[in-house]
Amino acid sequence: MSLPAASLLNLLQLASPSLPVGAYSYSQGLEAAIENGLVKNEASARDWIVDMLHEVVARFEAPLLWRLLQASAERDQAAFTYWTEYFIASRDSAEFRAETIQMGYSLGKLIGDLKICDPSLQALLESQAELPFPTALAAASVALDVPADAALLGMLFSWAENQVLVCVKSVPLGQVAGQRLLLSLRPELEAAATTTQQLGDDELSNWSPGLTLYSMQHEVQFSRLYRS
Repeated sequence: MSLPAASLLNLLQLASPSLPVGAYSYSQGLEAAIENGLVKNEASARDWIVDMLHEVVARFEAPLLWRLLQASAERDQAAFTYWTEYFIASRDSAEFRAETIQMGYSLGKLIGDLKICDPSLQALLESQAELPFPTALAAASVALDVPADAALLGMLFSWAENQVLVCVKSVPLGQVAGQRLLLSLRPELEAAATTTQQLGDDELSNWSPGLTLYSMQHEVQFSRLYRS
């Protein structure tokens, strides 16, 4: 994959942890797994992240982003709304739903403030009753001329980086261990991107009852740093 300099810089900005959408404040169930002793060292942290990547993110969240990228690029109102509502309906705990709506709202507001969308793309965003994060990210990527396959990898890397940072802070792992872990995930992320692009609509699945239970437990967890 070879990107023009402008597209690469735009991708780096969207994937940056400094993007003001609040991603750093969510663990997506990982903090509950740490509290319950399932994740306790570098090896178990990697097992958790790889399992979540291949069984959850690559089979549902990333494929929906892929479809929203296409709908944004084609200004397809019906598909854009369908996959937006589909994603919101899939959030099966209060924390998971609040997370994507908060992050989507923050990114949507940033998109508006930066005025990066043309009128037709901005109209797609404004037509949605609620804006989950994948929808806002897809529109921002298209507005900034980031190719779909690069935007997909950027989303996967950002997700993995955030999971690693949670482990560094909360297991805790050292900074070197965190970077070693992130480096070891590169082939897994590439494989996840391939899976994402190959799944048909009837193959999408967010079936992850264990993760849902951890998310529900996290809602009442006594001591916590993260919002999910």
